[in-house]
Amino acid sequence: MKTVRLALCQMNPTVGDLQGNAGKIIATLKKTAAAGADFAVFPELALTGYPPEDLVLKPQFVADNIDALNRIRRHVGDQVVILGFVDEAVGLYNAAAVMHKGKTVDVYHKIHLPNYGVFDENRYFRPGERCPVYDVDGVVFGINICEDIWFRHGPVVRQAAAGAHLILNINASPYHMNKHRTRIEMLSERARDNGVAIAYLNMVGGQDELVFDGHSVVFDHTGNFITAGKQFDEDLIMIDLPLHTNRSHLTAKCPRSLKKIPVDRIVIPHAIPSVRKKSIPVRPCGDLPVEPEAEVYQALVMGTRDYIRKNGFRDVCIGLSGGIDSAVVAAIAVDAIGREHVHGVFMPSPFTSRASREDVGALVKNLGINCTTVPITPLYKAYLRTFRKLFVGLKPDTTEENIQARIRGNILMAMSNKFGWLVLTTGNKSEMSVGYATLYGDMAGGFAVIKDVPKTLVYAISAWRNLQAGSPLIPERILVKEPTAELKDNQKDTDSLPPYDILDPVLKAYIEEEKSFAELISSRCDAECARKIVRLVDLSEYKRRQSPPGIKITERAFGKDRRFPITNRYKSY
Repeated sequence: MKTVRLALCQMNPTVGDLQGNAGKIIATLKKTAAAGADFAVFPELALTGYPPEDLVLKPQFVADNIDALNRIRRHVGDQVVILGFVDEAVGLYNAAAVMHKGKTVDVYHKIHLPNYGVFDENRYFRPGERCPVYDVDGVVFGINICEDIWFRHGPVVRQAAAGAHLILNINASPYHMNKHRTRIEMLSERARDNGVAIAYLNMVGGQDELVFDGHSVVFDHTGNFITAGKQFDEDLIMIDLPLHTNRSHLTAKCPRSLKKIPVDRIVIPHAIPSVRKKSIPVRPCGDLPVEPEAEVYQALVMGTRDYIRKNGFRDVCIGLSGGIDSAVVAAIAVDAIGREHVHGVFMPSPFTSRASREDVGALVKNLGINCTTVPITPLYKAYLRTFRKLFVGLKPDTTEENIQARIRGNILMAMSNKFGWLVLTTGNKSEMSVGYATLYGDMAGGFAVIKDVPKTLVYAISAWRNLQAGSPLIPERILVKEPTAELKDNQKDTDSLPPYDILDPVLKAYIEEEKSFAELISSRCDAECARKIVRLVDLSEYKRRQSPPGIKITERAFGKDRRFPITNRYKSY
């Protein structure tokens, strides 16, 4: 048995910031070298950030990424460094460089390229065709990248059969609710079935709609969990990992189909100390948040912070209505970037209730943010006068309601232009699903924080945040009053929609689970109810295409996950 010192560098890169990412990697290498690491491991495409999308179609970008890799290589000493980058050979590859003593020893090319959901890797990369293992002082290890390890008969089997004691799997694996539990079950199974220790390193941070949750994990050769990195935070996981090197524990055999993949055995001349001056104890690692609300809230905070900061903004503004959606977005923004950078804008109309005024005041006080009041009644009346002749003889309808929302959108965008603030929109997934939002009105803005959060979950994470605060940070009345857009007298959301506790399960079944129309019908939602919901979802695709990006927290979010035609005559009902 030998013990290797692993440094898993759970970093938050920025897409396209080659120099900044390289600088962060070099600084981390100094720490891992000082700690005596045998291996320093960085995430999938850590150098470019993930996903780089069509940046990789620019030859200059690929060349610059390789130049940055060469710069990093000069800082690699006696430790073995594994780093994700874009390689250019006969085509482009999602690759991992293996570096040692200022040289690139080898490059591994990702074999299994995901091309579903948010992934488009077949658009950019060619699949790898070899499956090397590396021998470091008798310790044999294999490298694979993200999707490679999800295949039961993938590279890990070939590498284990070729003598690997350890698999280093580097990832940029996006978050959705409860995904970490699926990962843990899969990784434990791979380790146990193949008799290899597995170190799974995941990226962390927000990138447009995606959040990478970190939570890197290590398993021994029996599939037992050893330790984990932080969730939703950068981390440097140092571990002295004992490895069984006699191979008598190997349980899986390599399928005949995998034996066609070439396996090189590359020797790297690094001596692993038999005795170390000071061992690194396995860090105590508590369980992940039990409540899904806690996990989702952390994902929203990280995704919001990174979108704001990585796009060069310092401050944000939010239209506060006295409702639950704008309240929770304001709380997330305060937790993400600090109260001094969050600006509320209250825009009362003739239909704004006294309760809403009071609730906005209480929320602003609790969060400690400033708030500007801009009444829209004069502008609204001016619009009505302008349209009086044009709309003569026609009864008021949603047109007049939407005018109010669009006035508010214009005010927020004017403040954004004047002060350089990013407008955070406040629509939730339930509303976006059925089009209960005004195009160029409450949908106007730069980032939609809760775009993928169903209304019922909005209430749950708001209640969770209040529990953490130990007081009603979000005023209690906001949590219990009936939802309303307040665009006409005595308006309630249920005037137009089923109650959210009925609506949300149907939306999940239809949008995320692709259930048939017949499967949507239940004792709480009859055929007429289901037909109305499906019709609203299908008709609202044109709105969603024009909405700001928002953070993905469910298995299937609108956008890259779910791509439906706008012009579409298919009906499932």
